[in-house]
Amino acid sequence: MLESILSAAECAALVAAYDDDERYRKRVNMGAHRFGRGEYRYFADPLPAIVADVRERFYAALVPVANLWNARLRDATRFPADLPTFAARSRAGGQARPTPLILKYGAGDYNRLHRDLYGDIVFPLQATILLSAPERDFTGGEFALVEQHPRSQSSVHVVPLAAGDAVVFAVDRRPVPSPRGFSAVRTRHGVSTVRSGRRYALGIIFHDART
Repeated sequence: MLESILSAAECAALVAAYDDDERYRKRVNMGAHRFGRGEYRYFADPLPAIVADVRERFYAALVPVANLWNARLRDATRFPADLPTFAARSRAGGQARPTPLILKYGAGDYNRLHRDLYGDIVFPLQATILLSAPERDFTGGEFALVEQHPRSQSSVHVVPLAAGDAVVFAVDRRPVPSPRGFSAVRTRHGVSTVRSGRRYALGIIFHDART
């Protein structure tokens, strides 16, 4: 968890622009696809400056972790030091549609456990930044991670975010120590039911989607 990544003013500006159709390339009704309840919108290119800046800074900070994880999992893939180079790799692999998004939940809405995989090219970490203030703007709506450990039952983590805080987590798998070195733990994430109010969050995914 990373505290105060966005200011209150930056959070409010992103929420206020949610209905600005020119900013987005796609709107998804989660209920229509059985993803849960609520909706989200994928940003169009060019990304808003604050979103692009956070995405590039996070990517640069997370590259050493991503490469270490792949080395421990005996995956030969290595990631370049900067996001534009990685984006060019994604485009060359047929993944060119931007994936950062804003998620919007009202009372009774939730997001089922899932993984954000959009093609063969996957950066192994992603981030979510909460834009709304718990207890003031909404109740419920906790961010949850579920990890499936080898030959064991799943473990659940609930991350207590405040407005402007980020959680960085595994897209699909992460290495954990095992008797033979390291094993992969599979991860899914979601949001529990919002009991009241309205909850907004910014999703930062580094690999793009197929065209």
